Amino acid sequence: GIGANDRKKRVFVMLYTHNPILVTLTRGAITESVHRGAFALVDDSGKTRLAVGDVLRPIYPRSAVKPLQALPLVETGAADHWHLGDAELAVACGSHSGEERHLKVIREWLAKVGLSEENLECGPHFPISDIAASRLRENAASPRRIHNNCSGKHAGLLSTAVYRAEVTRGYLHREHPVQRRVGSVLSQVSGAELVRAPVGVDGCGIPVIGLPLHALALSMARFGTGSGLGAARSRGAQRLYQAMVREPFMVAGTGRWTTAAIEIGEGQFVVKTGAEGVCCAIVPSLGLGMALKIDDGAARAAEALMSELLSRFAGLEEHSVAKLLALGQPTLYNAAGEAIGLTCVSGF
Repeated sequence: GIGANDRKKRVFVMLYTHNPILVTLTRGAITESVHRGAFALVDDSGKTRLAVGDVLRPIYPRSAVKPLQALPLVETGAADHWHLGDAELAVACGSHSGEERHLKVIREWLAKVGLSEENLECGPHFPISDIAASRLRENAASPRRIHNNCSGKHAGLLSTAVYRAEVTRGYLHREHPVQRRVGSVLSQVSGAELVRAPVGVDGCGIPVIGLPLHALALSMARFGTGSGLGAARSRGAQRLYQAMVREPFMVAGTGRWTTAAIEIGEGQFVVKTGAEGVCCAIVPSLGLGMALKIDDGAARAAEALMSELLSRFAGLEEHSVAKLLALGQPTLYNAAGEAIGLTCVSGF
């Protein structure tokens, strides 16, 4: 059995190792909700500029690593072979809203490759866009695989497989050449040993590999500068970065924080969110990568925290800082339009 002193010690350790509260929402005079989390700011040499919370525990980065997963599409030559432009490359890095332009670009892209949306192995879900989802419901139509927010990434995986004359069926499986290439990229760019890393299944069906926030931030820093990547991979990262800057709508969509934040950055940074409160940023001019995870998975807290980090540490002009903070840390209003609370970031 466990003695009283042992129980006290165990409880103390559990409390001590909690990530700090980083985002709070107030209503009137009190704090109504809190979000704990962790984040890391790392430069392309691997030096930690700032870290709060547990940044060495593996987390699943989810869709935040889509720019890394898209690297084989460019560096293998597949993107050039299929004559892909910024729109295709941006949606390959994105989590799109399922709006008409997203679907049109992906359908035409798949047709170039000799495929269709039936070759996508991601499951269907209603579009993230409320308007697009409402239109489907009004027409009594079911969502299809192309509506999955990851269908652009899957089009990229399929395009690389076809270019390399690989069997496309089963490209979700970890042992398929498509996934082995992605795993190799993640290992090399992050510098992390992934042999014993935890592996799960992402929402779109592909393997998701656990990475510490420090390694994830380092990946983003290297992606931004090309440091340590080699010539071909560095060129691929730069091409994908520029595609996201030029086509922010394709990375997310109308009314989405990701698209608006990239637009505010005007090329100085790009951001990419992932499910369950993950968000990453790339700031090439400073050789800096940022990665965060909100413990309870709240997107509102991830957006608020990343807006704060970029406003403080990305070297932005004052007008950009003001826009970014207004976007990510909004005043809270009631149904009558009265200001009743604030979104606040603290803890560092």
